[in-house]
Parts: sequence; C-alpha cells; structure tokens
Amino acid sequence: MKLFALFSLFTLSTLFTLSSCSSTKQISRQADIILLKDSAIRQGHIGICIYEPATGKYWYNYDAEKYFVPASNTKLFTLYAGMKYLGDSLVGLRYQNNNTSEINIFPAADPTFLHPDFKNQPVIDFLKKENRHIYFSELHEYKENPLGFGWSWDDYNDDYMVERSSFPVYGNIIKLNYDSLQYLKNELKIKWNISPHYFIDYIDSINHSSIFYRNVDSADASKSLLKFFVKREISSNKLKLLSSSTSFSSQEIPFFTNDDFTSIDILKKDFSLNIQAGRIINDNAPLQIPAGKIYSIHTQPTDSLFKPMMHRSDNFFAEQTLLMASNEHLGYMSDEDMIDSLLKSDLKDVPQKPKWVDGSGLSRYNLFTPKDFVYILNKIKNDFGFARIKNILPTGGTGTLSSYYKKDSSFIFAKTGTLSNNCALSGYLITKKNKLLIFSVLVNNYQTGATPVRKAVEKFIGFIREKY
Repeated sequence: MKLFALFSLFTLSTLFTLSSCSSTKQISRQADIILLKDSAIRQGHIGICIYEPATGKYWYNYDAEKYFVPASNTKLFTLYAGMKYLGDSLVGLRYQNNNTSEINIFPAADPTFLHPDFKNQPVIDFLKKENRHIYFSELHEYKENPLGFGWSWDDYNDDYMVERSSFPVYGNIIKLNYDSLQYLKNELKIKWNISPHYFIDYIDSINHSSIFYRNVDSADASKSLLKFFVKREISSNKLKLLSSSTSFSSQEIPFFTNDDFTSIDILKKDFSLNIQAGRIINDNAPLQIPAGKIYSIHTQPTDSLFKPMMHRSDNFFAEQTLLMASNEHLGYMSDEDMIDSLLKSDLKDVPQKPKWVDGSGLSRYNLFTPKDFVYILNKIKNDFGFARIKNILPTGGTGTLSSYYKKDSSFIFAKTGTLSNNCALSGYLITKKNKLLIFSVLVNNYQTGATPVRKAVEKFIGFIREKY
C-alpha cells in the first residue's frame, strides 16, 4: 500500500509538472506570436511576468528581471504606501490650541481639500467657524520641490503635471472657462468663469481684440469665436493669452504653489479667513512635537482617494499620497526618505530593487522590473485583501481600461502606464477556469503610439484568460 501511495504521489507530481511545462510552452508560443513579433513592439523592449499566487509558481517569464520605465505603474507602489500608512481616513490637517486668541494649524498634504470631487469638506468647515487668529505652521521643513525629480519641465502648464505641496487647495489647479465677450470702454474683453476666483487678477489684461479673436460679430460679441490658449509663467501665476489655431472653451492649468503662500492667499481672499503664514515650529528638530496637544481633523475615506487615483491615473493624487504617507510614517514630507524607508523595511524583499523616485511615475528615472510589479500586487492582495484592491483598480471598460477588456469586465483588475514610447499593464486576471493570476507586461522604446501596443497586450491577456 505504501508503494502504491508513493507511486500515486509520483504520478500526480509528474502530471502536474508536465501540465505546468505545457502551459509555459503554450504561453511562450503565444507571447512570441502576439507580442514579440508584433510590428509595433519588436524593435522596442518588452518584459513579461505571469504568476499564480495559489501555487507560488511563475507560469511565464520573459526578461522579467530586467528594468523598464514603468510610467504610471509606479502608482502601484505608491498605493501600497498609502494603504499601509494612511489608515481608514485621511488626515486633512492637525491643529493646536495655542491660546485663547491663536490657533496653530499644521498641513498634512491632503489633496482633497476644496477639491471639486469631494463635496464634504470638514477642514474648511472648521476653519470658517474659527474666530481666533489662525497661524499656518509647520512641524518640519517641507522637504520636496513642487515638481518631481526627472519630470519634463516644459509640461508645467499641462493639467497632468500639477505641483506638489504640503497644503494643496482646489487640487492646485486653476480652472478657466470662457463665458462671453464684452465691449468695455471700447475694448473687447473676455468674461471669465474662473476657479479659484482669486486668480482673476492674474490674467493678462491686454486688449484681447488686437490678436485673439476671429470672425467677431460686433453686433453680438458674445457669439464671437476666439482662438487662443492660456499659458502660465513658469515661476509665477501670471496668465497670458497666446494665439492658437483652435477655439478656446476651457482649460485647466496647475498654479504656482510658492511654498504654500498661494494656498494661504486663496483662503484669505476667497473665504475671508484670518490666516497667517510663516510660523515654523522646531525647524532645527523636525521630529520633535511642540508642547500642547495636537488634534487631527479627518476628511475622506482613504479608498475614496485611491479609487480615482488608479481609475484615471491621477498624478496629483499619487504624489500627495506618497507625501501623506511620509508625513504619517516619518513625521515629515520627503519622497526620497519615504521610499528609502519602504525599501529597507516593508518592501525589503522586492525581487529587484527598483530605482523609485516619485509617486506618480511621471519621471523617466523610475526603473522597475515586471517581477517587481507582480511582487507588489501579490503583497497588496495578501496584506489588504483581494476584495479591497478589486474595488480600487479599474476593470475592463472602466477608467483607463475604458476602451479595452470590455468582455473581460470584472475578470481583470489592472493599472495602465503611459509615457511617450513606453506603456505598461500590471494587475490581476481571473481565468475561465477560475484561476487567479498576477501579471505584468512592460513595453519600452517602441516607435508607434501606445494603441497598437495595448491592443497586442489585450490579445495576449485574452488568450490566457480563455485558455486557462
């Protein structure tokens, strides 16, 4: 009987090994046909990793230990930091009752403050009720620059490259909407709808009729067609109108944060708050808490931030998430120090140590391997539960996957990544045979646009889902 049992065990083991080898060969064959020989990919570089967490087996690896620019797949590592250190709800700010006439407030980098996506605003409700003098204070020296290491400096005017700050307001964005044209004192002027209203004084007030309008009907200036775009000066909030071939209707421009003085000025003007800047507490001892109890105001459920961060690949939310995690874990805001701490502790067993420099993936200095992303996805699943991460990541037909995997909706949960000549997809796949797989496909240095690459990856992932 013992011999029979041993024989049976050997047979099952052999069958499993043969089956595993067969799966690897089939996947390898399809990867070669669909991806490696694809005209959009073959002159670039690609790394592929497919892993089954239930068995701890890699089903397929192709250059899975080589480094690639991951673009917004970097947000998966940022997401882990946020899930690990931000708790169930975000800290909007901290405050200290200094005396009967003064209150100190301490920034917490919360990007939801006055953000239009979040209607409930506990912080502004608190500040508007406060009758004492409000002092904007810091427990530390803010240790970040508004723009990240390796970001493309000439994209500063674009809405996907919002400046980071310790005290963001309105998403650190100026929203400009064209209302109508008006003749004022014999000059043609634009009537704006602008948020925050504070920035109305920063728009160049030159006579717009000189160069920026086409086909103006003087009898009804409101119906005139203006062709221009708005550009902010790189080191100020002055806004200029520049001639364009397309008509203007609206634009979103990151504002110049100016070490949070801009945020404070906005609050003073738009809300008439008695708030003052410039009080630095314990500048020489950043981790020392000043005397007196410090209270926290919590704002939003953390996942209500993480979901749009991943669904629309929101760079600003990701950058602020890493700063918030640093503030909660280290007591100050530093991407470099937070990343270093994570890689030496929570993520010390990452397969290949990445070069990780920002929260969003905007920097081309970021370098990760496909195995790194399989690792972090598996760790997120194990540490926080698959049900939670499924609710955070987009599935087929939603978010950044809105044009892909539509028939696989609710069977794939993944994060895209896109920079010029670089795209990525890493996530979870539930196969037709109900196997849960974790995968990562990173593609760099192709000459085409991202669409043909994404379609090839979609076909490859679709094969795995149907076959297994």
